[in-house]
Amino acid sequence: MTDLFLKIRIHQEQQLPFVLFCKPNSESMVGLFQNNDHLYFLEDFQETGFVFAPFDGEAIPYISQKYSDVMVERIYHTNYHVESDKSVNFDEKAKNDFEALVQKGVEAIEDNRFQKVVLSRKETVKLSSFNLEIVFRKLTQHYPSAFKYCFFHPKIGMWMGATPEQFLKINDKNIQTVALAGTQLAANETQLVWHQKEKEEQQLVTDFILDGLQNWVTELTFSSPYSVQAGTIWHIKTDISAKAKSKKSLSNIIAALHPTSAVCGLPKASAKDFIVKNEGYHREYYSGFLGEFNIDLASFRTRQSDLFVNLRSMKIVGDTAELFVGCGITKDSIPADEYVETVNKSMTMKKVLDF
Repeated sequence: MTDLFLKIRIHQEQQLPFVLFCKPNSESMVGLFQNNDHLYFLEDFQETGFVFAPFDGEAIPYISQKYSDVMVERIYHTNYHVESDKSVNFDEKAKNDFEALVQKGVEAIEDNRFQKVVLSRKETVKLSSFNLEIVFRKLTQHYPSAFKYCFFHPKIGMWMGATPEQFLKINDKNIQTVALAGTQLAANETQLVWHQKEKEEQQLVTDFILDGLQNWVTELTFSSPYSVQAGTIWHIKTDISAKAKSKKSLSNIIAALHPTSAVCGLPKASAKDFIVKNEGYHREYYSGFLGEFNIDLASFRTRQSDLFVNLRSMKIVGDTAELFVGCGITKDSIPADEYVETVNKSMTMKKVLDF
């Protein structure tokens, strides 16, 4: 056990907050270890640390850099085996419930209540064992292009994930974000073809971001859509960049974009209302955002925020893992296909777990 994971064990035993994370394609993992068990919340968006925002609600918790020790450790390559054929759970009740939810969402779209809604479900698996170090190293080994993390706070719980989606990256006034939508299971023997449903869904996400940013930024530009792989999943991606009108615009930009249409829907208010009333469970921090917030760079004149959408995530509760998975629903969605999509997405987390 390295010094970093020994520090994690001590913090767990003392029930003190910490976060361990590894940025996309990085060779290092970073640990932030808070020296008290206070639950801090953003107040003026000038705070510095690691944020862990929920899907719903205005209170945004964070681990304070001011009251934390920081450790950085280089990732060493391991030979941890990841199962490629983990059992696929086609629980009949879960399948029927989710397909009924999707059908209800499609009918709401046909009734012009909204254009798109992102619906999700929670799946609980019993763990035969859980070793945080092994699971995290598996995540870093097998999902190098994702943002990997383990977040713990005694008043929130333990969450882990490997998310492919950037929420916002801000360096001084320079802003970068992405529109990510559409899902296909990666298969080398099959040529990647995007259907109209996936293309329309991705365009809706792009339009939502561009509309949300326009009042707070200048020099807004975006790329053509292209395909990108995240683990065993393909998505359509558009890169978006801009310059904030003011350094104090961060709170307004976050309010305009969160929750993104990639995890909520369009229009945001009506889609979110449908989610809260119909999903039948509380998302908590799934589909919120997380990451470095106003981190001081070496010059102490520039502050950087590097935030990601909390997808492909799970909550560890005792000897169980609660997996959170969802998919975008449009008027052309087929309920049975959408359930299969959630099963495919759940494999990201299942592959690194023993159950």
